Amino acid sequence: MVRMVFCRKHKHELEGLEMPPMPGAKGQDIFENVSKQAWGEWMAHQTMLINEKRLNLMDMTDRAYLDEQRYKFFNDEKVDEAEGYVPQSE
Repeated sequence: MVRMVFCRKHKHELEGLEMPPMPGAKGQDIFENVSKQAWGEWMAHQTMLINEKRLNLMDMTDRAYLDEQRYKFFNDEKVDEAEGYVPQSE
């Protein structure tokens, strides 16, 4: 059976994640309020930020930056893009 959630990002019911994506309260919040689709979109954006900005996930400052960007992404706030990034046209 597919678990449905009211997605904070897309503002309607969509398929939810199968399990929290990280431990703790943040992971539980994402599990309860973010769709599988929105999580996939975040993962693609996060990967682009890590690669283009050359972030080091062992650096707590870079991890805090990604945490802030994730919060903004799921709450419809402006998120950073990589310099010179041009999104694919559909």
